[in-house]
Amino acid sequence: MIALSWDQVLAFRLERQFLAEHAPQGSVLSVASALCGLHAQLASSPELALQARVDGLAHGSVQRALDDRTFIKTWTIRDTVHLIPADDLALYVAVLRPRPDGPGDGWMRQRGITRGQYHAIIENVPRALGARPRTRESLADRLVELAGPDVREAALTSWGGVLKVSAQLGDVCFGPNRGRNVTFVRPDRWLRRAIPKMDADQARRELMRRFLGAYGVASYDDMYRWLESSRIAKELLQSNRDELIEVRVEGRPAWAHQNHVDELSARRRPHGVHVLPAFDPYVVGPRPREAFVATEQMRRVFRPQGRVSPVVLVDGRAAATWSHDVRGERLRVELEPFVRFRPRIATTIAGEFERVAAFFGCTSEVSVVG
Repeated sequence: MIALSWDQVLAFRLERQFLAEHAPQGSVLSVASALCGLHAQLASSPELALQARVDGLAHGSVQRALDDRTFIKTWTIRDTVHLIPADDLALYVAVLRPRPDGPGDGWMRQRGITRGQYHAIIENVPRALGARPRTRESLADRLVELAGPDVREAALTSWGGVLKVSAQLGDVCFGPNRGRNVTFVRPDRWLRRAIPKMDADQARRELMRRFLGAYGVASYDDMYRWLESSRIAKELLQSNRDELIEVRVEGRPAWAHQNHVDELSARRRPHGVHVLPAFDPYVVGPRPREAFVATEQMRRVFRPQGRVSPVVLVDGRAAATWSHDVRGERLRVELEPFVRFRPRIATTIAGEFERVAAFFGCTSEVSVVG
């Protein structure tokens, strides 16, 4: 069995996630595909994640990609909001498609809906939506017209509820915000083309290749936690069994793709300083978290209610958290180091924040706290 170190795996991740060497200008869609989408719980996170990886990225590029509909925003992995290239929608629908009979009774009870309400919403969302964006209220009103008043409360839940399942079916995605209100559209009408049906086994193979291409190794437990679905984790591993090689990372069993083993084995140590935003793929995706976040700092990076802090990586591992505020021509940064930085590292970190500031068209002012 092939033995690897976490240094080798983290070095692989830095390179494969375009952090060790940036992707060329104009490659935002290919980078987002390789990273299995970009978390979009915070509006600023996707663009800052790309800014850390793509040369010459202009401020506003992500919004322009949403406006021209080459990016779409929808619920994908873990039922969380992601930006994905529009051409990848068929892949996620094929992998994440729910069972025809719907979730279990526990899921229904937790959300306070009946199975009848669930199926009424699933059936009528494609009829209720088109290319014209609808707010949540407007969508609920239209669903009431189509399915009756019993569905209104279930359609209005702010956490998505049944609409997340409709997204996994490819029947709904987010449209442009209307002020502070989100809107929804029907993907095929919004994109002005049919969403192709992708073979489920082919889609599972492709998504697993992308995940391992970005993270290097994964166990079943890693896949389950990434997906928050034991069924889909098992399906991904089973579909790719003939391409997977069993490895051990410092004694921990995992799988690697057969095409990556030489690359993983050749690496020695991760290097460099990288400033990453909240919910960055490097931080959110891989397990175990202890491989790149010290146990005593875990709560500072992974916060209550699923929040994931912006971090500074030093040699592949979290070394600080940070927050920022743009005021006029100044990017004000509060940096909370986990340890005292050596002068060389401190200078490099300051330079990275200057690069972030330049992205916003301003200069940086870094305050060290804690």
